Amino acid sequence: MKIYTRTGDDGTTGLFGGPRVSKDHIRIEAYGTVDELNSILGNVRGALPKPSSGDFYGAEITGEGPAIVEAERPRSTNDLLETWLDRIQSELFDLGADLATPLETKAQITRFPEKAVARLEEEIDAFDASLEPLKAFILPGGHPAAAGLHVARTVCRRAERRVITLSDSEPINLTCVVYLNRLSDALFTAARWINKQYGIDEPQWTPTKTS
Repeated sequence: MKIYTRTGDDGTTGLFGGPRVSKDHIRIEAYGTVDELNSILGNVRGALPKPSSGDFYGAEITGEGPAIVEAERPRSTNDLLETWLDRIQSELFDLGADLATPLETKAQITRFPEKAVARLEEEIDAFDASLEPLKAFILPGGHPAAAGLHVARTVCRRAERRVITLSDSEPINLTCVVYLNRLSDALFTAARWINKQYGIDEPQWTPTKTS
């Protein structure tokens, strides 16, 4: 099968089970930004150093660690991240497929589930369990993987804005909005968690003095 089809040479693309629309349609912009986020997470995975900093039992690091750790099996920091990001990337493909399929279409797809949001909330709590409470705004940075997740967080927020804009004009599965909102929090917390695992102090924002 050829990669190019020439069907989009007129500036349009086809929705799954739906009509052809302009490539700058807000629906295309919405799931295209989700795809951009997915690519950034792939870059973070590819940049993870190997071997990692050492093995530990995830539950000892993150508290209960309900979804991102296997308490019975020692895992390295990078192994945990690799497994977690692999699942997030797959979920983003599911979410993109939902957004690419208008609700009114007769195409049969599985809509993005609410349980994915609940699992993210558990994981945020697990990451956060070993972190010091925030006492100041932190600057994006630290370990390269943490810095990469901060980039992903900002793109996730943009994807959320694009999906909200889409929801203002067309009916969509609103679980997609909630998931992206929660994912940005998860990426932020995971970035902080990575810096702690590698013993890197979080860079803090110092307001610029004007006088």
